[in-house]
Amino acid sequence: MPILGAHQSIAGGYHRAIERAHRAGCQCVQLFTKNNNQWNAPPITPQEAADFQMLGARLGIGHTLAHDSYLINLASPDSCLWRRSVKAFAAELRRAEVLGIPYLVTHPGCYTTADAQFGLRRIIQALNAVHAETQGTFTRCLLETTAGQGTSLGWRFEHLARIIDGVRNPELLGVCFDTCHVFAAGYALAPLRSYRATMRALEKTVGLASVKAVHLNDSARDRGSRVDRHAHIGQGKIGLAAFRYLLNDPRFQSIPMYLETPKGTLDGEDWDVVNLRILRRLVEGGDRLHPPWEPRS
Repeated sequence: MPILGAHQSIAGGYHRAIERAHRAGCQCVQLFTKNNNQWNAPPITPQEAADFQMLGARLGIGHTLAHDSYLINLASPDSCLWRRSVKAFAAELRRAEVLGIPYLVTHPGCYTTADAQFGLRRIIQALNAVHAETQGTFTRCLLETTAGQGTSLGWRFEHLARIIDGVRNPELLGVCFDTCHVFAAGYALAPLRSYRATMRALEKTVGLASVKAVHLNDSARDRGSRVDRHAHIGQGKIGLAAFRYLLNDPRFQSIPMYLETPKGTLDGEDWDVVNLRILRRLVEGGDRLHPPWEPRS
């Protein structure tokens, strides 16, 4: 059975994210460690960190995951923004560590007025600087697959491989696989042969062992649109078969998976509860005829 959860708000305190996750039936939770649209934030107090960790242990919410601020751009050609982004990302790694969170997810960055190759070199330079500044920090960075909107990098698996291969300490990096982003970037997740092909491409570039987290989102836009618009599970263009393949793939059973679907309610029921129920039914139904991890005879 895969480990399933969702992104939750920290409004009211970090422990509130744990409470919200528990109410929704999550086994894991993702959160921002600060307002994601602001650069600065007050330090996390020892009491806040203790409350967060103790409540997670008591309610059985593990595999906590942090996501960095949307203001950060490690690929920026603007020197001032780039330096500010490096400093902010290092600070976010430290904030996650205070909370006991092992991984921090980031979108690799946007090259804006430069080009892709410049942007990739800039990201490598930024991560080297961050790693040098945060030596001894146990929290690691996960590079998220992106939809490829605008000038964003990370929408090809080769982008992530280039970054991982280029840094001085590749062991400090991993990958977060986002279903909506991968689909919007042009990778097919169904039918079965397409799921297999995409996973082979992922294995060939970054390696499946590098995947430490999965974002489970349907896509409101077509495959290859390169538009990042999340949708509820089964309400978008990806199709339930793709989620069934992923959820029943034994290679991902120990990798925590987090919903980032729109918040709200359906007929008075929390959408997180609805989406998690759909996902668990896909696990129970399985894909007994042609499992994606076994070749057809």
